[in-house]
Amino acid sequence: MGCFTFVKLMMVGFNLLVLLGGVTLVVMGIWVSVDGTSFLQLLGPFSNQGRQFINVGFFCIAIGGALMLLGFLGCCGAYKESKCLLLTFFSIILIIFIAEVAAAVVALAYSSFAEGILRAWATPALQEEYGSDPVVTKLWNTTMTELQCCGFTNYTDFLGSKFEKENGGGLPPSCCRNSTSCTPEEAERSSVQGCFEHILKDLKKHADIVGGIAAGIGLLEISAMIVSMYLYCHLDKRIT
Repeated sequence: MGCFTFVKLMMVGFNLLVLLGGVTLVVMGIWVSVDGTSFLQLLGPFSNQGRQFINVGFFCIAIGGALMLLGFLGCCGAYKESKCLLLTFFSIILIIFIAEVAAAVVALAYSSFAEGILRAWATPALQEEYGSDPVVTKLWNTTMTELQCCGFTNYTDFLGSKFEKENGGGLPPSCCRNSTSCTPEEAERSSVQGCFEHILKDLKKHADIVGGIAAGIGLLEISAMIVSMYLYCHLDKRIT
């Protein structure tokens, strides 16, 4: 078996897997979109937020469709030895790769603004909506309980809030350790960290995994471009 034939078969096999992955995502997305409404009845007052579950289905369909297109172009281009399909496949992968690199650069450049953006949302929510809005209250209670944290920065996010005023100066129980009545003084002695610090620690803990996955995807895309361009350039030699 020649080198060209081996690369061709490898290209066909790889893109068949991509095509099957796309079909799986499309089927999953259709299932979520069609049957997802039945789950909303279980959410009661949170049904509006639950509609995001259906949006995930449409997202899966879109991503799956893109993967099916890529798999089809790569597989047919290699099998039929079509320069047009191979060049189209290469161009799409190149555009995706450039977009991913640009997104990574932007994410690194603006990562320092992440805390400010989150704080702009979290602080008003804790001051005005926590304790009165069931969605905001449930979200923050779940977060503070699971992460064992208090507020966004710390207990000071609740000082002067609507919740504190309605509870006679009391703060959420998550802000105090081993105390049934959580007061600002007790919260200060407890020194419970804010949720942002915990989230930041978790992100740093999993940064290597995320970086490894991103690097793997990047290498896979570069390999696909190299293989498709190799086949494209050697088709003329095959013909002659």
